[in-house]
Amino acid sequence: MKDHAIIPIFIPHKGCPNDCVFCNQKKITARSGDVTPDDIRHIIDTWLSTIDTMGLSTVEVAFYGGSFTGIPMTEQSAYLAVADEYKNSGRIDKIHLSTRPDYIDRPILDNLRRYGVDTIELGVQSFDDEVLRLSNRGHDSAAVYEAVDLIREYGFEFGIQLMIGLPGDSMKTCVRSARETVKLHPSLARLYPTIVIDDTALYDQYERGEYVPLTRDEAVERTKEMYKILDAAGITIMRVGLKSTDIIGDGGAINGGTYHPAFRQLVEGAIARERIEPMLRDIEDGCKVDIFSNPKWFSNMIGNRASNREYFHNRYPGLNIRYHVDEELPDGEFAVKVK
Repeated sequence: MKDHAIIPIFIPHKGCPNDCVFCNQKKITARSGDVTPDDIRHIIDTWLSTIDTMGLSTVEVAFYGGSFTGIPMTEQSAYLAVADEYKNSGRIDKIHLSTRPDYIDRPILDNLRRYGVDTIELGVQSFDDEVLRLSNRGHDSAAVYEAVDLIREYGFEFGIQLMIGLPGDSMKTCVRSARETVKLHPSLARLYPTIVIDDTALYDQYERGEYVPLTRDEAVERTKEMYKILDAAGITIMRVGLKSTDIIGDGGAINGGTYHPAFRQLVEGAIARERIEPMLRDIEDGCKVDIFSNPKWFSNMIGNRASNREYFHNRYPGLNIRYHVDEELPDGEFAVKVK
């Protein structure tokens, strides 16, 4: 994605009257006040002044935060008109927004098309109705299929966001959510392990012992299985886990041990280990072994904090293992040569 720049604009919790158990939007966005069209213009201008658009195939304005299509239509139009102005002038290429599945209908999509929106991300979270109920999502999985049918009919690109470890969730429901996502053929997906944030209903459940967060290893294992399903289907996985800059509140906002600032690397490193190890098992002690990945996956091959290198060293002490780059290898594929 090095040739793709995203200009993020946060519309914090505006347009979403629902209180999902996991959500405290003020703690997971960079600002909590209202955003005006002038703010949007300033944000876009600031980003455009700091990025080199030469060599970029796509510059995209993305509205994140609350459920964009739950905002009154006049405000949606005011925000989108600014982005569309930059798109029509050629200074940006695409307009992207996120919303809830139950905030999609024909009048909304007519308006989004009028202002040049390209991509709609749906915060699906889970395809399991019991998980949705326990999370107080306010809709069932049927709303997702209905929204996708309409979005597809209108010709928008769409993405799906899934969460791992919600109340009532399991490996089985996570894997099913990934497989249902594949059936809908989105162009992109995001995978977010559930984080217990202060001032949420989930935090209260956590304090009472009614909700137990996934351990980091559990979250990595579930996310790994979902990642493999989505990746095998050719779906672009835009994000895995929250960035550290997505969470504010000087350490007090996050509870439990699930969160990790390099969560994607933990997941991709686990995939790398899983794929490399079968190639090492039958190699005789004393051999020199070269393991290859492409440059993008080299750090995943080594593992976060060199965890894979340490693992292979301890698990196969009789092998002299070295790690190399092979530009020809696809993402997530590895080669082993024995001398």
